[in-house]
Amino acid sequence: MEALFAVTLGLLTASGVYLLLRARTFPVVLGLTLLSYAVNLFLFSMGRLSGDVAVLGQGGNPADPLPQALVLTAIVIGFAMTAFVVVLALRGVANLGSDHVDGRPDRREKEEWRP
Repeated sequence: MEALFAVTLGLLTASGVYLLLRARTFPVVLGLTLLSYAVNLFLFSMGRLSGDVAVLGQGGNPADPLPQALVLTAIVIGFAMTAFVVVLALRGVANLGSDHVDGRPDRREKEEWRP
């Protein structure tokens, strides 16, 4: 179970960083979202990964509720920040006429793009 969490966490982080380094707006937003999912999974895994942990009830070894509360908070904050970044990206496309994160066009779009 721990190996599955580690591999999934690594894949989410690597994919998020790869997409974050792209020059387009949508892959950057998707990369930020994948990185937030990776952080949420990491925080959730801090609460224990064994199957015999009781979340509620009379179990002898209860799970730690703090990581679960942190993940719930991070989900809400991540959703709000994703919406904010999407609005900023749409505003940038409307103002610049290009969806590059640095505002410069591709070589293919140089003829069409005007500041």
